Amino acid sequence: MEEHIRYMRRALELAELGRLYASPNPMVGCVIVQDDQIIGEAWHKEFGGPHAEVNAVNSVSDKSNIYGSTVYVTLEPCSHHGKTPPCAALLADLNPAKVIIANIDSNPKVAGKGIELLKAAGIEVVTGVLEAEAKALNRRFFTVMDKNRPYVILKWAQTSDGFIAKENYDSKWISNPSSRKLVHKWRAEEDAILIGHNTAKHDNPSLTTRDWKGKHPTRIVIDQSSGLPCDLQLFNQDIAKTYRIVSGHSTDPHIISLPEITPSALLTELSEKSISSVIVEGGRHTLQQFIDMELWDEARVFVSETRFKSGIEAPNIDQLPHKMEDVFGDRLIYYYS
Repeated sequence: MEEHIRYMRRALELAELGRLYASPNPMVGCVIVQDDQIIGEAWHKEFGGPHAEVNAVNSVSDKSNIYGSTVYVTLEPCSHHGKTPPCAALLADLNPAKVIIANIDSNPKVAGKGIELLKAAGIEVVTGVLEAEAKALNRRFFTVMDKNRPYVILKWAQTSDGFIAKENYDSKWISNPSSRKLVHKWRAEEDAILIGHNTAKHDNPSLTTRDWKGKHPTRIVIDQSSGLPCDLQLFNQDIAKTYRIVSGHSTDPHIISLPEITPSALLTELSEKSISSVIVEGGRHTLQQFIDMELWDEARVFVSETRFKSGIEAPNIDQLPHKMEDVFGDRLIYYYS
């Protein structure tokens, strides 16, 4: 078992390399071992491209060496034709002796079928190696599969006396430059970012990753009465895609019309657009709605040494923090639902 853990840990390290571009697919790593030597390894690099197993097989110069090997993969090999052929069938044809799997795929199109295909080919299958670590890595994917909604991260910055903005909605700048740069890194790692009407109106944010190298998230703004001016930075579709959420009917492809704008309805719509994760960076009202309806998975809260003495109060999460970090003087507090 010790060797299984060692090679699966390597597979997880590889899977992590797909964080920025694999979504909405899960991050998957694959390692092929023969005679206690890695002869091939790879990860799922981008959505629509070859899966980790295919890339790992292709990294082996002599494919005959895969016969009788042990293959480590962080997620059950797929058994259906999607954008790529089924990986379970590929492995079955190459006939390794064992396939070691961290997580069973909860996608109904797979959900054990890949394992059945491998076993039918006479391949020994072991599951559950570093299962918790692999599940945590792909918590966005499993949230979509198990809860039919994107993984939700709440984020805000507040002063040491508990305010997120002054009475005039001014909130620049509560957190320090290092904290703001970290936020841009987070944006690059998630599919979408969501704000409400007041945040868009008063802050006019671009919601990009300009301070970090990486893709821009899809931008979502709640504009129930369609009253936001069209010259706001986030409506520049040349920089990044933006969806405006309205309650009236529209044929504009950049507008999502909902009969009632609630966190639940909004998350369902985003899921249908293959958005696996969303950072909610709105004001107090938007953030508190997600908290009150228990439609969130984690919250990341910066607390600075700044004091406003009065203003718009920060959202309230009625539970103890799970961990805290120091970001050059700002406290970063993590909560998990």
